[in-house]
Amino acid sequence: MENTVLILSTLDTKFDETMYLKRKIESLDLRSVLLDLSLRGETNPQADISSGDVASAAGSSAEEIRGLKERSRITDIMIKGAARIAKKLAQEQKVKGAIGIGGSTGSLMATEVMRTFPFGFPKVMISSTAALPGLATRYIGTGDIMLFHSVIEISGITELLKNVIDRAACAMAGMIHGHIAVPTMEKGKCIALTMMGPCEKCASMTRKSLTEKGYQVIGFSAAGIGDRAMEEMITQGFFQGVIDLAPGGVGEHLFGFMRDAGPERMESAGRIGIPQIISTCGVNHMTPAKSKYKPEDFQRRKYNVDKYRTWLRLTPDELKKVAEEFAKKLNGAKGPVKILIPLRGWSAADMVGNETYDPTEDQIFTRRLRELLKPSIELIEVDANMEDPLFAETVVKTAVDIM
Repeated sequence: MENTVLILSTLDTKFDETMYLKRKIESLDLRSVLLDLSLRGETNPQADISSGDVASAAGSSAEEIRGLKERSRITDIMIKGAARIAKKLAQEQKVKGAIGIGGSTGSLMATEVMRTFPFGFPKVMISSTAALPGLATRYIGTGDIMLFHSVIEISGITELLKNVIDRAACAMAGMIHGHIAVPTMEKGKCIALTMMGPCEKCASMTRKSLTEKGYQVIGFSAAGIGDRAMEEMITQGFFQGVIDLAPGGVGEHLFGFMRDAGPERMESAGRIGIPQIISTCGVNHMTPAKSKYKPEDFQRRKYNVDKYRTWLRLTPDELKKVAEEFAKKLNGAKGPVKILIPLRGWSAADMVGNETYDPTEDQIFTRRLRELLKPSIELIEVDANMEDPLFAETVVKTAVDIM
């Protein structure tokens, strides 16, 4: 594979800046392939992959693009075509990294294309809007993208902008020329582990014990984005087993709350048939945005995780609905599944003395889940809090048995 970098930009609005980036990339002993994401349907001879080529890859054409009035429709076409081209380039090992440059629209388009590339593939986005509220999370999403905030507008080749582009280009060169370990996952020995603050002790004990037994354990923060990324990486074949201590994102998606992990949460492992251990950290709590509290939410029992985050206790009816969603997802699993339920609290938030601690009410979830699970799925109750060593020991023993 040659040291070739894919450059993503809109040449109709960022031509001079993109050409400077291209020259800088090539001065660093790298080759470049320039893909034009322009939205006007114009052909630029400097592009290696023209905007017309991109539109064609999406089943459209430059002529159709020029005739469209709706900007969002045009961007959808260009993203679709560019993603297909990028995926093919990666599969054929024709590019070794990707770098984009742009404002808000250019950044949204380029980073969505970058997420086509796998974990570990170098990705850099030079963006003048990286710090705008809400946009950075949209740019990065579940991708391992390096977001390079230009601070100044990307408009005209000034000494300040040259400095920004030079540093970003050198970062890309460093990632390609540098000695970076390629991610390798030993067959049968790599496990994905969900974790979060209220079950961090259990997660740490589990990881340490399994690492000592020769497993490679990769943790994911189950706050909505991390567990979405885990689901994608499971599908890509990174892992041979899953320990899902904190699948609360299932209920959060069901009710539309802040830890929403998407519609495919807790499905990828079952779909490809790898073993799963499921537990319940955060499942009996909800995290709606405080600005969106309903009047009845103020009356719920609550637990302040920290000064920024408050967990609210689910109602019995909500617990039943989450159990039904769990059963629907897990009953479709092709591989082995075991569910571990701690009887003395599902997390550090579920301790005696805490307002939301209610193991009797938690049994509503457990009973409904047991009623609906197919016979091959074993539900094991452990007389401990999730953060007790006994529970972590049970997780490790179960993992060794089924992984």
